[in-house]
Amino acid sequence: MPVRNASAEWNGTLKKGSGIMKLGSVAFEVAYSYATRFEEQPGSNPEELVGAALSGCFSMYLAAQLTNAGFPPVQIRTQARVNLGEGPRIHLIELDTEAEVPNISDLLFQEKVAKSKSSCPVSMALAGPEIRVNARLV
Repeated sequence: MPVRNASAEWNGTLKKGSGIMKLGSVAFEVAYSYATRFEEQPGSNPEELVGAALSGCFSMYLAAQLTNAGFPPVQIRTQARVNLGEGPRIHLIELDTEAEVPNISDLLFQEKVAKSKSSCPVSMALAGPEIRVNARLV
């Protein structure tokens, strides 16, 4: 299996410093700071990248589960809310998923959602915080 790379550089103190996070496989880098992470200032933060990673992994895994069950999806959209609490620590990640899947029952869809939540590689790596998924067919 492939090894994926990412890196971060931080300059200065926690509150006055800033940094850049980079993905190794594409020309993607994003600036971050204390203010973008803890004070709701515009910019990015590590938690957004965690949310993006989980959203992407979950959606792909769900697509595989649905396809293998004979219900190939037309589209899956997943949005993550990563809740940073005291500590600071991530205590909850909420995924809102909408999927267009012809002819599937909601019961079978929810079974595949539950399997994807517990089995996608990023979910397994994030075993510490609670992960909730609210999913609906559209």
